[in-house]
Amino acid sequence: MSTSNNEISTAGIQLKTSRRWLADAVELLSSMRFAISLLTIIAIASVIGTVLKQNEPMPNYVNQFGPFWFEVFGKLGLYAVYSSWWFLLIMTFLVISTSLCIARNAPKMLKDMRSWRENVREQSLRNFHHKAEWTSAVAPALLAQQLQARIAAKGYKTKLVAKDNATLISAKQGAANKWGYIFAHSAIVIICLGGLLDSDLPIRAQQWIYGKTPFNGNGIIAEIPEEHRLGLGNPTFRGNTLIPEGSASSTAIIPQKDGVMIQDLPFTIQLKKFIIDFYSTGMPKLFASEVVIRDNADGHTFPATIKVNQPLIYKGIAVYQSSFEDGGSKLKLTAYPMAGASETSFPLAGEVNGTTPLVNNGNTDYTIEWSGFRPFNVENMAQSGDDLRAVTKKSLNQRLSDDLSNHLGNAAKSANKKDLKNVGPSVQYKLRDKTGQAREFSNYMQSIKVDDAYVFLAGVRDTPDEPFRYLRIPADDDDTVGEWMRLRAALENPELRAAAAHRYAQRAIPESREGIAALRVQLEQSALRGLSLFVGDGKQAGYMAISKFLEQVPPQEQEKAADIFMKILNGSMWDLWQVAREKDGLKEMPADEKHARFLQLSTNALSDASFYNAPVYLQMTGFDEIKASVFQVTRSPGKKVVYLGCLLLVLGVFSMLYVRERRLWVWIRPNQDGSGQSHALMAMSSQRKTLDFEKEFDVLKTQLKQSEA
Repeated sequence: MSTSNNEISTAGIQLKTSRRWLADAVELLSSMRFAISLLTIIAIASVIGTVLKQNEPMPNYVNQFGPFWFEVFGKLGLYAVYSSWWFLLIMTFLVISTSLCIARNAPKMLKDMRSWRENVREQSLRNFHHKAEWTSAVAPALLAQQLQARIAAKGYKTKLVAKDNATLISAKQGAANKWGYIFAHSAIVIICLGGLLDSDLPIRAQQWIYGKTPFNGNGIIAEIPEEHRLGLGNPTFRGNTLIPEGSASSTAIIPQKDGVMIQDLPFTIQLKKFIIDFYSTGMPKLFASEVVIRDNADGHTFPATIKVNQPLIYKGIAVYQSSFEDGGSKLKLTAYPMAGASETSFPLAGEVNGTTPLVNNGNTDYTIEWSGFRPFNVENMAQSGDDLRAVTKKSLNQRLSDDLSNHLGNAAKSANKKDLKNVGPSVQYKLRDKTGQAREFSNYMQSIKVDDAYVFLAGVRDTPDEPFRYLRIPADDDDTVGEWMRLRAALENPELRAAAAHRYAQRAIPESREGIAALRVQLEQSALRGLSLFVGDGKQAGYMAISKFLEQVPPQEQEKAADIFMKILNGSMWDLWQVAREKDGLKEMPADEKHARFLQLSTNALSDASFYNAPVYLQMTGFDEIKASVFQVTRSPGKKVVYLGCLLLVLGVFSMLYVRERRLWVWIRPNQDGSGQSHALMAMSSQRKTLDFEKEFDVLKTQLKQSEA
């Protein structure tokens, strides 16, 4: 018997312990401090999701953060914060915490809202801070009726309660304040549930249950297997579809961490025409797509126009005008060699988003990947852009430093003003070698006026996260790059360099002068050395090679040597240009200021060309533009749920801030002296003691004391 009692006692203790643990857990989950902690973490996560671009291609994050931090941030799920497991877990706990708060407190609040709090006593009313007492000549019954009428006229709900030898008036106003708490907390739950409905949880569920997997590869969308496709019954999704003009699509692409999912649509979108309008400055002001929608179930078709902020909604799916891209424009270009003594150009064709093998002198060491085409470019010509910039050494004399810094300046000088101009079409592409290494180029089709001279801008960058640096090729008299290419090829030709050096020496020291043959030979050798240094040795070329050479001169003589060397180089470059034109059967250029300016710009560009580091320069000569619209296609059943939550949140916050609950009691009894007069005791309370409450109490006290028979 004793053993049984012990077992029962132990079981009772365990049950109490279990209940206490459960009660403590519920208390923690429903506490204010727990909810605030969750909201703080959600706020921090939202900041991260706002600052860090979400759902970008993984190589972009590798380039931005490096391999180490890329792995760290990937483990934390920062590239898709709002769909990461820990963020969804926090949201779930927030829903549970808020729901427990509502479950614990809402019944009490609803009961209190209905309650008149009539179980009060005269003594308890005397303990209130806001109270008043007075004696009235009116009989208690009549006084109770008068006071009830006056209190009701102030907007209070009243109730008369008969007490032992007394009457109690219980009044209340602003009880809807309690609804504010219920609405605000319910709104948090509803908004979170709406957000979860529109999250990728349904897609994850299909991956877990039906074995759906992201597609990571290339291929025709219609031929992608079913395990990578989501059916028409998918309750929620957010994807994109790119449609060129004249083409159609019945699927959307949903980005995933390790690939994409294909979402089938119940209708087909055919893009008839993409429309874009511009402001007078050349900036775009309107994007719109004229489409034809065909229902895949019954074949019904209808036209529609989709604009920014004016989506098409059909069968519960919204189609937004997201952006626009190139739909595979046809490009015509001319390729100019950038190495060797050949100046022979050859035609080239390409298609945006396609590839073209580069056949140069019979070699196909490079592949051109056409990544972009823009028919217009609105640039601020008053601001600076980055050029190919050689690093000059300060040990040279100021003259040479000025020469180098002047020609290696920006494409447009810095200024704190705007000069927006449409500078015409441009093409963007990558040159990829056999090892897989690639550099990206961006070339403008037309010449652009920069620093009072027309130049062709040829941009280059080594990685996608850095800006383009521009080589400026001066435009010749025919507004082409032909003369610069002729000079470039001549500079690479040893025979033409020797002929130019000889011609320069003959021109600088005429034959009519006697006894200076040795000086002429020396000048010819100096000119040839200068041209050869400018060509470079494969490691250094242009002005950098000259600056390296001049460092061998004693410091006190560097300025004089640099001055002489630059004069010889400029003179011999002029003769090199004329020798090249003579070789091609062309007459000499006039020795005027215009062509001297062209030669100076050409020399500067030749120096920079060693940093351009490309086998060819591609100049666009024509194009056939094909536009494409990018549509965002969404099914979001949680949107209306979130709207409901937002409405409740507004009502809840408004109720809590602007609706004040007040309680009023008046205890009326006959005066104890037996005179037949009445004694009244008034007490008043409120959740928030404000100046308005103090004023309201004084007004009520004054008005209630003015009762008459």
